[in-house]
Amino acid sequence: MTADRWTQAVRRQLGLGRLLPLGHPRDGAWIAEEAADAFLRRGAVSVSGVRLGTLRIALADPDLVHDPVVPPPPSALPPGPLRIVAEFTAEADPTAPGVEPLPGTAARLRATLAEAAVPLGLTVTEIDLKVTGLGDVSAPPTAVRHTAPRPAAVPTTPDEARAATAALSVPGVLHLTDVLGHPVHIENVPGKDPALARRHVRVELAVAATERTADVARAVRAAVADALPDTPSVTALVTSVE
Repeated sequence: MTADRWTQAVRRQLGLGRLLPLGHPRDGAWIAEEAADAFLRRGAVSVSGVRLGTLRIALADPDLVHDPVVPPPPSALPPGPLRIVAEFTAEADPTAPGVEPLPGTAARLRATLAEAAVPLGLTVTEIDLKVTGLGDVSAPPTAVRHTAPRPAAVPTTPDEARAATAALSVPGVLHLTDVLGHPVHIENVPGKDPALARRHVRVELAVAATERTADVARAVRAAVADALPDTPSVTALVTSVE
């Protein structure tokens, strides 16, 4: 890999943000924070009197996490409940007649973000909101820049190709991506007996917003494991919800 391509790859990986646990602790799936952010923002557009600012997602309590059932993607957060921390601008004068008080506005935004997290399959237990200003929020919000990862070519090596074909056959999978280097990454990992290594597969994909993201990721894991003769462990990483 040339220096320029390496730099571009690092920038793409940093653009993903944190890799968040998706679904239940035993689901073996993760989603890029950038993908979750874009999806949550689309839901928040419907909240009147609000302009959403910075939004971050992290573990609600680093001490209340689970051991992953499969090898996680590089630097991924362990499975556990999540906290959304968001800033927003509210209507110019919340004390004016007919204008909703700030606590009511915050409650509507909190409820909308919580509801928007459900189709993704994020386990959100806390939502912290901070008002950063008062202003005119009547104008259409400026679109948040979200560069969806480009579709990756289907691998040509036999087992990677079988895994890719199996993943693409799952309803809700739009295409594979390669932000972490390869759309399908196969490696040997230690088993319970150190002398008995087994194969592990990581699949990177974009998912349709019309499907529950965690369900699609779970189905991809099952399809890929069934497609290979040794039934390897599988990790699903969702990098975009479109």
